[in-house]
Amino acid sequence: MISYETGLYVRIEEMQGERAPMPKPLSSGFISSQAYRVLGIHSPAETSDAYLILSNERDELWFICNRHLRTVAILKKGPFRLPLGVLLDTEPDSY
Repeated sequence: MISYETGLYVRIEEMQGERAPMPKPLSSGFISSQAYRVLGIHSPAETSDAYLILSNERDELWFICNRHLRTVAILKKGPFRLPLGVLLDTEPDSY
């Protein structure tokens, strides 16, 4: 199933260890100082994990496991990526 959440932004907090899900976002064109807009959510039947569809710094689309991500904000509209500092200093309704 694929669903779409309008305006949800997440940040990367990569899970460590041998049980960390692949792909690892910080090795796949994402950076920890950015907030990424969620473009879609996929939840395969064979796992309890959800995979969020994000656009990395190279404008590639990736399915990243929810265990690597933390929520930042929900904005009515915005670009694919924003510096985390912009979201942490801005009221969500002002976007």
